[in-house]
Amino acid sequence: MTDMITKIVDEAADAAETAVTDAEQRMGGDFGACGFAWVTVYPENKGNTRAGREERRILEAMGFSKDWTGKTYQLWNPGNYRGQNIDIKEAGARAYSKVLNTYGFRASAGSRLD
Repeated sequence: MTDMITKIVDEAADAAETAVTDAEQRMGGDFGACGFAWVTVYPENKGNTRAGREERRILEAMGFSKDWTGKTYQLWNPGNYRGQNIDIKEAGARAYSKVLNTYGFRASAGSRLD
């Protein structure tokens, strides 16, 4: 990975892990509803163009993979939370996507109950 990609990934991961730790402490542990959370990135370019292939290479280097629709990229559990609480996982996903947005990515957090 290039230095810039590494910087973005490290900053986003740190923000997500901090958000997860804060949320877990605030909630008093792994209680509540179980679920999953992820970050979705919406590519700016078509995948078969030169810019689209470069964008895909960058997203994949950051750990993202295509979602089931083949149109967006997702990174599941970006805060590396080992529990099941959906609220805590969502906090990590929101923090991760917020950092990506500051670097010009169109990113959002998503979640679903288990």
